[in-house]
Amino acid sequence: MFTGIVEEIGYVEHIQNGEKFSRIKINAVKVLEQSQIGESIATNGVCLTITNMTSGSFEADIMAETLRKSNLGSLRIGAAVNLERAMHLSSRLGGHLVSGHIDGIGEMMSITKEAAATWITIKAPAEILRYVVLKGSIAIDGISLTVADVTKEYFKVSVIPHTKNKTTLLMKGVTDQVNLEVDIIGKYVERLLGLTHEVHKENKIDEDFLKNHGFM
Repeated sequence: MFTGIVEEIGYVEHIQNGEKFSRIKINAVKVLEQSQIGESIATNGVCLTITNMTSGSFEADIMAETLRKSNLGSLRIGAAVNLERAMHLSSRLGGHLVSGHIDGIGEMMSITKEAAATWITIKAPAEILRYVVLKGSIAIDGISLTVADVTKEYFKVSVIPHTKNKTTLLMKGVTDQVNLEVDIIGKYVERLLGLTHEVHKENKIDEDFLKNHGFM
């Protein structure tokens, strides 16, 4: 699990594309401190496992499903990426619970300034927007942000200068793609409510039920 608080901006050094998978090498320093092979690093919000590392870089494999669901497949040599190590149970949860499992891709629609803040509007598919709530949390390229507005087609966030300076978000432009992960709590609630509905439906006692069990 992660918090959505980006620790470092890394840069893609090498990409090896295979059949339905890729291997990526990323230059980094801070996120490699106290890390080891087999541990996880969120890369643009995607949970990747370290398969090899040096004092200044790490390598990870990207599977087909991740390439389909995220923007990692469009990365090029020299691209900047947001990096975060997996959280400790004793860590402060400065953002929100982020799993590193991307729900889908959004598209930057507009970027506007308002005093020190920067407003970003992101177009997203309906299957993602159903979980986006006003004043709720969402991870954009691994950055924990608060939803300031939401419609049936897009949502907006307001980015403070610190986030602008410490992440890649404002390096992007209109029409660029971003990885989206909705707050996992909403998905669990929906699943539990659906199961509850099914149980009630199965246990419904009506005329047909009585007939089928010999009471009529």
